[in-house]
Amino acid sequence: MSSNKKYWKSVEELENSSIVEALRNNEFVEEIPTEEFLGNADALASSGTSRRDFLKYVGFSTAAVTLAACEGPVHKSIPYVLQPEQIIPGVADYYATTVFDGFDFANLLVKTREGRPIKIDNNTISGSKFSANARIHASILSLYDSMRLKEPKLDGKNGSWSAVDLRIKSSLAEAKAKGGQVVLLTNTLASPSTEKLIGEFIAKNPNAKHVVYDAVSSSEALDAFETVYGERALVDYDFSKASLIVSVGADFLGDWQGGGYDSGYAQGRIPAGPTGSKKMSRHFQLESNMTLSGAAADKRIPMSSADQKQALVQIYNIITGSSVANSLDAKFKPEVVKAAQQLKLAGAKGVLVSGLEDKNAQLLVLAINQVLASEAFNTAGTRQIRKGSNAVVTQLVKDMNAGSVHTLIMSGINPVYTLADSASFVSGLKKVKTSVAFSLKEDETASITTIAAPAPHYLEAWGDVVITKGTYSLTQPTIRPIFNTKQFQDVLLSLNGTPGNFYDYIKANSASIIVGSSWNKVLHDGVFVIGSSALSAGSVDYAAAASAVAKSKSAGDFELVLYTKTGMGDGQQANNPWLQEFPDPITRVSWDNYVTVSNADAKKYNLSNEIVANGGLNGSYATITTADGLKLENVPVIVQPGQAVGTVGLALGYGRKAALKEEMVVGLNAYSLYKNFNSVQSVTIAKANGVHEFACVQGQKTLMGRGDIIKETSLEIFNTKDAEHWNEQPMVSLDHEEVKATTVDLWESFDRTTGHHFNLSIDLNACTGCGACVIACHAENNVPVVGKAEVRRSRDMHWLRIDRYYSSESTFEGDNERKDNIAGLSSSLSTFNEMEKPGDNPQVSFQPVMCQHCNHAPCETVCPVAATSHGREGQNHMAYNRCVGTRYCANNCPYKVRRFNWFLYNKNSEFDYHMNDDLGRMVLNPDVNVRSRGVMEKCSMCIQMTQATKLKAKNEGRPVADGEFQTACSNACSSGAMIFGDVNDAESKVAKLAADDRSYHLLEHVGTKPNVVYHVKVRNT
Repeated sequence: MSSNKKYWKSVEELENSSIVEALRNNEFVEEIPTEEFLGNADALASSGTSRRDFLKYVGFSTAAVTLAACEGPVHKSIPYVLQPEQIIPGVADYYATTVFDGFDFANLLVKTREGRPIKIDNNTISGSKFSANARIHASILSLYDSMRLKEPKLDGKNGSWSAVDLRIKSSLAEAKAKGGQVVLLTNTLASPSTEKLIGEFIAKNPNAKHVVYDAVSSSEALDAFETVYGERALVDYDFSKASLIVSVGADFLGDWQGGGYDSGYAQGRIPAGPTGSKKMSRHFQLESNMTLSGAAADKRIPMSSADQKQALVQIYNIITGSSVANSLDAKFKPEVVKAAQQLKLAGAKGVLVSGLEDKNAQLLVLAINQVLASEAFNTAGTRQIRKGSNAVVTQLVKDMNAGSVHTLIMSGINPVYTLADSASFVSGLKKVKTSVAFSLKEDETASITTIAAPAPHYLEAWGDVVITKGTYSLTQPTIRPIFNTKQFQDVLLSLNGTPGNFYDYIKANSASIIVGSSWNKVLHDGVFVIGSSALSAGSVDYAAAASAVAKSKSAGDFELVLYTKTGMGDGQQANNPWLQEFPDPITRVSWDNYVTVSNADAKKYNLSNEIVANGGLNGSYATITTADGLKLENVPVIVQPGQAVGTVGLALGYGRKAALKEEMVVGLNAYSLYKNFNSVQSVTIAKANGVHEFACVQGQKTLMGRGDIIKETSLEIFNTKDAEHWNEQPMVSLDHEEVKATTVDLWESFDRTTGHHFNLSIDLNACTGCGACVIACHAENNVPVVGKAEVRRSRDMHWLRIDRYYSSESTFEGDNERKDNIAGLSSSLSTFNEMEKPGDNPQVSFQPVMCQHCNHAPCETVCPVAATSHGREGQNHMAYNRCVGTRYCANNCPYKVRRFNWFLYNKNSEFDYHMNDDLGRMVLNPDVNVRSRGVMEKCSMCIQMTQATKLKAKNEGRPVADGEFQTACSNACSSGAMIFGDVNDAESKVAKLAADDRSYHLLEHVGTKPNVVYHVKVRNT
């Protein structure tokens, strides 16, 4: 049978809290402020106003609002005096480009309207390998950040670029004369042209050197790879070639090694095949924090980093036949041995990855994959996106404090914020004669340098990038520079005395790289594939490395594990409201970072979370103290199921203050605890006074308590049982007989076989919860940002949410076994009560939920003004001008996907985000209306995109091809979890997915007949 496993969305829900139950039953948890429109309540009562008078009043108000709603705001427009030939008003242009900011990278298509970049799409041309994550999708908004540095500043005063040029040249001459060091301190560049340019600069200035600094370091993995293969790079794993994956502390579906592994991983996680045994990869995850990779794993083993090192040695022993002594805890040994044995059996189809920041541990990873001859272990197309060295950066800070650095030129970094010992860097900076910071903003570093040089956004700049060895990508501007900015490379050209600009330099330099192609073609495509050969491994004493790792010991009460959040990353885009309001996929908290603790440790230290009356989440504060006495006080606490006991987690990227709007100054700077570039620190934790108010959407708009939400089964049952067993159809009573719910209708159906009929397919096996679709939906549909206070009141405006569910048992089989062994009523009550208690290591499921576009939509039947209606192509439409805000549709929607505009978010100083300033509004999509207050809005299935696709095909005199129809979410989904298309095209991919045995609809027994199709989650347990 299909699973009836209990899924829960929050710890509080499992306690059967009366608050949670009340919130589940209340659609609108905030009281309706009737006194605001009825005047003084006492006066009304004394006047003897009757119920009939009240209804008359409301009726008149509704009519007035209806009339007022028909009058939209008037906007004056100014026509072109001379219209550019290449711009056709109303028609979008797309430019291929590549982004690499030192942390994130992707091959992109940038959508522009009338010269304005408004949306990021993935470049799908052959050779484009990396898709945009949530942060890259949001980076389009950072282009229009009103807090950007707008012109050069010298000694804190506005200046000119000629003055900057003169000042730097003078400083270089003085440094050469006095024998002082000149240092170029940059992030990893991965740009062959820039690196060549820096080489020429150093040749002209022998006293100069180039130091690479990665805010979030991969130095240990780089050191290990360089030791074995002689190249400073990272392995680019291909998880699509792995049938067994073992991860030791590597969140490869998150930001480990830059991310971008979800597409290959998802290919192996979807059980497919028309005949024979349906296969999928198996995934073991050993980790401390609950991560996206841990959430997707078939078997997750929570353990500290110290235990992970012992486990790695145990795996090394089994794979290589070695016998290095280790001290792996007996409670972990059976599962670790099982994982290692299966890995050895998988051979070339197996792969092991690790995020442990220890060179010796990384050497063991290389050794294990070499012995396996892993096909997923790729040393040919190595990743070039991290090059920093911890030792070199540490030495630079010492040199600065010694007074030996005369001129320091920085680009793409903010060490005053990101260095753990930033005080030493600041003191050293004061001893540097001339310091220059090329930066998008006057951030913590640029604000204290002698020269603050405004750098262009990547959408305003030229560049070239080698993300992986054997590929070459170009970055091209999609808009003229908005401010008086200049590229770091153009300044270097001037310092070198090289004529021309960086565009000319790249074009000339690329000639020897793009052999067999042309500049225009590579610029058009965005990427050029060169190819590369595998590297040969050198001789390394792996046994000595294993012995060193085995000697690792845990110290202190707790291990603090620092990580980067899916939304905020390393903190470069801290002023981006889309990312601040983006709910974390695991905790579902926005506008904050926090310390995550296990349930056992929370009880031990009296730390707690509580859902309060309005649906908001409150939590305790804690003080974190490191081994050397450094304190981080009043850190909010989230009790995190799955957190390894004895460990706590804390996200980097928050706590910035410089060049940020007041609303965006949130969280605490965890970089201050990032000592020696190690993400694992020994700490103690103590409860602090006070209660923190979180903006958490976890307890809001829940579908809990309703059947048919998450359907799942095991791979064994999936392969051996009929679909009726593992995808059970809901039954209803008709004429006292049980019949399938899908055969019974309350409505008369229309003929939907003519023309297009759109469906969206969502595969729960492929969805990793990355959230790229959420940000893409924001950009495409002008979804407003409402701020922390409004999110806390259940008023977030996201058209698309990704629900995260925990199961009550750690394994699928264990859950079913307990359920099946229930005997009698008393046993039933006690067993189900126990099953509702949170497990220490729950399984996790992600489920994107948007408007289901029901063919029999309950919202349409209750709207008194016909503001919501059904289109012939399956989309549920909203006529905003008709909507009077009764919210009946939201009450009648079983999926809780409608959002009510409580306020005017556009041009409103109460919501000082991008829609409140002229620059920020440049990102708005002109094809989608900006909604006003008092109307209901929700997912439109991107009707503007489907209409544009039809018109394009019509103009070209051809039918629409399969795959052309897209929505913002399906376009952004890199894992293939979301597929959109026309089900009336029997040969389309979405039609075949809709007819698949794994397909089902949410709440199918309700009879709404949605046009969004989900696929049963299969676990390879």
